Amino acid sequence: MAKKTLPIRDVFSSKFGVIAAAAGSAVGLGNIWKFPYIAGVYGGAAFLFVYLGFIALIGLPVMLSEFTIGRKSRSNVFGAFKNLAPGSPWKLVGMLGVAAAAMILAFYGVVAGWSIDYVVKAVSGNFAAKSPGELESMFTNFIETPLTPILYQIFFMILTMGIVIIGVKDGIEKYAKFLMPILIVIIIILNIRAVTLEGAAEGLRFLFYPDFSKLTADGVLSALGHAFFSLSLGMGTLVTYGSYIGDDNNLAVTAVQVTIADTLIAILAGIAIFPAVFAFGIEPSSGPGLVFITLPNVFQQMPGGYFFSILFFLLLTVAALTSSISILEVVVAYFREELKIKRNLSTVLATVLIGIIGVFCSLSMGMLKEYTTFGLNFFDLLDWISANLLLPLGGLFISLFVGWYLGRKKIEAELAKGAGVVSWLLSVFIFLVKFIAPGAIAIVFLHGLGFFNFG
Repeated sequence: MAKKTLPIRDVFSSKFGVIAAAAGSAVGLGNIWKFPYIAGVYGGAAFLFVYLGFIALIGLPVMLSEFTIGRKSRSNVFGAFKNLAPGSPWKLVGMLGVAAAAMILAFYGVVAGWSIDYVVKAVSGNFAAKSPGELESMFTNFIETPLTPILYQIFFMILTMGIVIIGVKDGIEKYAKFLMPILIVIIIILNIRAVTLEGAAEGLRFLFYPDFSKLTADGVLSALGHAFFSLSLGMGTLVTYGSYIGDDNNLAVTAVQVTIADTLIAILAGIAIFPAVFAFGIEPSSGPGLVFITLPNVFQQMPGGYFFSILFFLLLTVAALTSSISILEVVVAYFREELKIKRNLSTVLATVLIGIIGVFCSLSMGMLKEYTTFGLNFFDLLDWISANLLLPLGGLFISLFVGWYLGRKKIEAELAKGAGVVSWLLSVFIFLVKFIAPGAIAIVFLHGLGFFNFG
């Protein structure tokens, strides 16, 4: 029987392009918005220490698994499992990824729209002379307004569509190579400002000096969950991007580089936020409102706050964009390769469908907030389903597929492309994806469903 030839597909043109695109996918609102306030809730450095351990033991092996599946199959996330395990139910894992990507981008686009609005507010000087209560009212009134958040959400989705529609090399890779350096420059400027504030040392101590007495069992589980979700695992983005990586790339090195970049930016976000928060006597565990309510209050009190508030919300927007293009590409690649729709139409169709769902997410914060399911509005329901069901299940099955289905020989053959394979490191990787990662993800999954809880 003639060996089946894989279709010729677009690939990233350079190693820097691979790193920029994959790191851009991993670096998003979770690093800059969610990580600082979760760390604040669970004691800062103690949380960070545990988080880094889980990144190494769980995040990195699952990321490498996604890259391996993607490059070996040279296909979208659904086609990847269909090609590698023909005639089996494994392809349903790919559908989980497509569904998760569509669902996440729907509400992600809404929050990204808030970031764009806050760039405009910062430029207009809207934070000046406002009390914390007034800033809270400003944020609440904005997200409950029917039209304005939707317009910003649509604008953000059009930006995302404009990059994805151009293609892998000329769109995704080109803009990732442009946007990621901008993101890093902005966050370093914010870091310099934060650490030079009077009283900043206390914030740095909070972030880097561990006090494990403040770390609860729920904090450990949150660190495990965030280590998994912050790398964009389980939704097919890295399988899709892996399918665009050339054979001359060392997948293991790429996975390590992307993981380091993602983790470093999360830590830099903490350095940008905690010294400023402590310098002005703000509670570091302020919750999700830390970014849109607390920080505008901090910026208006610091010297040069007008300029730094613009930079910060621009940083949020850029981080959201680098992630959103990877999430949209998951759905677009599925439409192109499985439904045989051309890229232009696939991109427009995916953007419109996801955008419509996003409109309902936005409206559920205001005029539709009375309509709830299990006590959750539509925005929170999609967030809960994706975070607690789709992503953990996707990550769990990806680990099991690589660890138990593909087998050592196929894994070694794929990882040997572009480099040699160290036998004992391969054994460690296989052990982690066979046993440690599935067990840890299962714990996050069951905890998210409320099967057990710690005080």
